[in-house]
Amino acid sequence: MVDLTIMVTKEQLKSVDKSEDIFPYGHIGTHFDVMNKEFPIAYTKLEGLIFDVSKVSNRDIDIDDINIKKLKKNLFVGFYTGFIDQVEYATEKYNQQHPQLSDALIDVLLDHEVAIIGVDFAGIRRGKEHPPKDQYCADKGTFVVENLCNLDKLLNKGSVRINTYPIKFGGMSGLPCRVIGEIL
Repeated sequence: MVDLTIMVTKEQLKSVDKSEDIFPYGHIGTHFDVMNKEFPIAYTKLEGLIFDVSKVSNRDIDIDDINIKKLKKNLFVGFYTGFIDQVEYATEKYNQQHPQLSDALIDVLLDHEVAIIGVDFAGIRRGKEHPPKDQYCADKGTFVVENLCNLDKLLNKGSVRINTYPIKFGGMSGLPCRVIGEIL
């Protein structure tokens, strides 16, 4: 088993965005951007597919960077960039200069009805594009889990299952969660 959840420290908690109305820690550490949706319990255990996109730099991660033939409905699709290991979590650089997925790649993932998109950085898009793109995914039944670690330990291991356990809060746009990868 591989823990894919980042450790959150007291210092990092000080950097939490206090804009969350109900609970300010919805977007700290490894978490789902569920937006205004409820996380389906069926998504707690999913077949996983992890793509190594660590060689992509100075551009968005795009369709040609993955094997789209491997995509299918109800997958947990993770993207390993190594960014979380290179840049300190919760810093300005981490939050504003992270990799991102292209809009075209996001649409392909949604067209294949993947259940979860997992990334080892702060969001599938940056800045002002971040919340609307998360909402776009959630509206199509796909959730984004951010700030994963150790995805490289699941690369080239054959079949994997990803177990995801968000805290059961209601009315929040983000849910902290524990994510564990199992090599089958």
